[in-house]
Parts: sequence; structure tokens; C-alpha cells
Amino acid sequence: MPPRAFVAGHPIAHSRSPLIHGHWLERMGIAGSYERVDVAPDAFPGFLRGLARDGYVGGNVTIPHKEAAFRLVDAPSARAQRLRAVNTVWLEDGVLAGDNTDVTGFVESLDAALGAGWEARHPRALVLGAGGAARAVAAGLLDRGLARVVVAARDVEKAAPILGFDPRRVAALPFAEVERALGGIDLLVNATSLGMTGKDPLALDLAALPEGAAVADIVYAPLETDLLRTARARGLATVDGLGMLLHQAVPGFARWFGRRPEVTPELRALVEADLARPSVESVRR
Repeated sequence: MPPRAFVAGHPIAHSRSPLIHGHWLERMGIAGSYERVDVAPDAFPGFLRGLARDGYVGGNVTIPHKEAAFRLVDAPSARAQRLRAVNTVWLEDGVLAGDNTDVTGFVESLDAALGAGWEARHPRALVLGAGGAARAVAAGLLDRGLARVVVAARDVEKAAPILGFDPRRVAALPFAEVERALGGIDLLVNATSLGMTGKDPLALDLAALPEGAAVADIVYAPLETDLLRTARARGLATVDGLGMLLHQAVPGFARWFGRRPEVTPELRALVEADLARPSVESVRR
């Protein structure tokens, strides 16, 4: 049987992952499939434990199942254990394994957008948010050797797991103090859903950001958020959220289908065109 993979979430109709993986399957001539599966939280444990029975070799896990997937897999990777969240699962010799590819997906999107050596040019980062996405972003930045990562949260106590990554390099501050802190950073990252289509806007004055700073947003719908538009108007380097979506998909495809795909301009253009269709609801995967 051709290998079958999936993306499971609730809701899931909006996901662009089938478009991405379907593109790679077609371009590589691989007989396989990748499909959306809407799984309610109470049904998720049974779904994940029944992958082999249902003919799946693995798949992606998205909101609201990432933390549940971490608890359910038999062999979580070191990254997954660090974040206590899983977004990619696969069967290996009958064992259900899990990883979190959001970490590498984010930093590889910075590689593509900012070029080699961005870590040295932007050693001090401020991450907006303290949820699962912020944990992945902060972990990736720390792994790349940034000297300082500040996490801004409405409830500072929620940033405690991120501070635990490296108390010497990580600090937290209340969201209300973000604008006063901008003068001392080189990289601003929105790791919240603020500014996403259908969500509350992210109202932030970027005037204090230094010249040469960069601004990244993990939101990819809209592709140009108000935050990125404001940063570009100031002449700052920007990184949209589509790169993270594309790069986090690579390791899973390689595990399920046996060949490592590439994030190409053709693929990016394909997803951008799909995002531009007004008839399709756009949200972050």
C-alpha cells in the first residue's frame, strides 16, 4: 500500500499542509497521500494509537493536540521533551515516535529571509507570547547561540517554562512593557495569534527599534501583517510566517516518504496564491 500521512487538528479544514505535501509528492513522483483529519480532543488518543490499524505511517499534529501528542507518544525526541509538545509523529518498528519541528522550522525561515550570519547581527531577541509557539521560537533562538532572549507575556508566570531553558540568557517582562524594551533588542518576534485574520490586532509602536533590527511574525494569514507592514515602512528587515510553515514540514515528509524535499520559490508561490483566495479562511497551522 502507498504510504499515507495526515495532519490532525480541530478544526482542520483551513490547513495548507496537504497543499505543501501534495506538491512534494507530485514533484517527486511518489505514490503516497497526505490528508486532513478532523479529530476532536476526546477522540485524539484513540486516533493516535490506531495509526497502524488505519494504514498511516505518521503525520502532523496541530492545534489543539500538540501537548496531548507529547503525552501519548512512546518515544519523544529531545526537542519534544524540552518543549513538552509534538507536531510530527511517525511509526518506527511499531513504536510511536514524536518530534517538534517548529523549532528548526522557525530558525530555518530566518536563515532563508535574513541570510547567513543573522545570529551575529541580531544577538538580542524579544519574543511576544509565552505559549507553545513562543517556546519553539525561543528554543530555536537559544540553540543558535543568541546572547539574550526576552519573553513578553500578559501573565509573566506563564513564561516560566521558557526561562527554564537557560536562566542566564532568558528573561521575562509584562506585555505592557514591550515598547520600552524595544531599544535594547535586535530581533522582534511575534509568536502570538495577534494580527491573524479573525483575531485581535497587534498594536505596537516600533519607533524605538534600532536601525538594523529585524522583525519576524509567525502569523502567515495575512502574509503581511500590520506588524510587518510597519517594520517595512521603517526600512527594517522582515520575516513572514510562511517560511516557518514550509520549513517545519520538511523533516516529517522525509520520515514518512523516504525522501527529503526542498522549500522552493515554486512551492512558496503556490501557497501564497492559495492564501490570497478570499473564499478560503486563513489561519495559522
